[in-house]
Amino acid sequence: MTSPDDLILVLNCGSSSIKFALFERRQPVARKPLWNGKVDGITGPAPSFGETGVPPAPVVLDPAAPYTAALAHIGARIDRRRGDRAIGAIGHRIVHGGARYFEPVRVDAEVLADLRGYIPLAPLHQPFALEAVEQLLAQRPGVPQVACFDTAFHHSLPTVEKMLPLPRAFWDRGVRRYGFHGLSYEYQSIALAERHGELARGRVIVAHLGSGASLCGMVGLKSVATTMGFSALEGLMMGSRSGSIDPGALLYLMQTEKLSPEELGHLLYHDSGLLGVSGISSDPRVLLAREEEQETARDALALYVRRAVREIGSVTAAIGGLDLLVFTAGIGEHNATIRARICEGLDFLGVALDAQANLDNAPVISSASGRVVVGVEPTNEEWIAASRSDEVLRAPERAGRKTATVC
Repeated sequence: MTSPDDLILVLNCGSSSIKFALFERRQPVARKPLWNGKVDGITGPAPSFGETGVPPAPVVLDPAAPYTAALAHIGARIDRRRGDRAIGAIGHRIVHGGARYFEPVRVDAEVLADLRGYIPLAPLHQPFALEAVEQLLAQRPGVPQVACFDTAFHHSLPTVEKMLPLPRAFWDRGVRRYGFHGLSYEYQSIALAERHGELARGRVIVAHLGSGASLCGMVGLKSVATTMGFSALEGLMMGSRSGSIDPGALLYLMQTEKLSPEELGHLLYHDSGLLGVSGISSDPRVLLAREEEQETARDALALYVRRAVREIGSVTAAIGGLDLLVFTAGIGEHNATIRARICEGLDFLGVALDAQANLDNAPVISSASGRVVVGVEPTNEEWIAASRSDEVLRAPERAGRKTATVC
């Protein structure tokens, strides 16, 4: 029997950063971790490490294997801080579960091999998360690991939302819209019901605006429409990712500009979005500080906002109206200027902000005169991963089921 004092470690691995959080393994799992932190800039010239109570500071990583070194640094730090309390489970945010994995699953060699097949669909996250799983299976073989999938929450999408207008044979081979940021949206489905009651069960759009960005249209607290579908490039303009783009432009870049598939992929994932249009930065805070003097900063911000407004309008149509609009993730939670500009473009829907509440990042930022309630709700992907991992391990007869209900 697992000791109630065991800990759950949650890892969220990206191409240049690893976030971690440590939770007490109690029922229910507390929403606030004991502590958390991040190694950032793993592949860059100046990686840093910060955690609860410790501001980010430079960290030295082996340049020959920086990702392995970052994981080792986190592991060593956790082992020093946890004392005699054991790590009872490790939960991972895994971006893509494909058409097979619809709920959290305990990871073994077979599952790991399956998940490698989805690397082409999520190249910014999937390979790095799976590298962490593989290393920890070797280093801590007695500690169970659980994969929690960003695609799982969107299993409720109607078939028409999953389909792409391509020959049917591609659907049969798994080429379809899956949806992403599902751990964030699953948390919102819980938090919004607690805060807004029945309103949250109506027509809701959650705007997850971070370095990656997407929208989720919910009805009855379930995903029924989303902007990021087959890959992490679809939909909203992002920090360094293009978002949706005319496929004719992509053909032109390959046929006329002679970009290889690898070069095109790098362009769309790393050199586009706010960074590409501005030529300055992927961070809207930097661009806002420079927009008065630099036209490219103004253009990038204007396009970012315009694309958000267009996509919110599209999702509103898909869900039949809008009762509640919620902003979350780094930009959504903290950038009042971006929120205000997006909402200005939505006045035709009856969106109206309370300026001071917006500046305060209040839970409700809409004015009483508006027809749509607008909110700000911090996300908590790590808690979702910790809670779902604990559930899987407390129900071993279900661990490993691959085609079941949404987590």
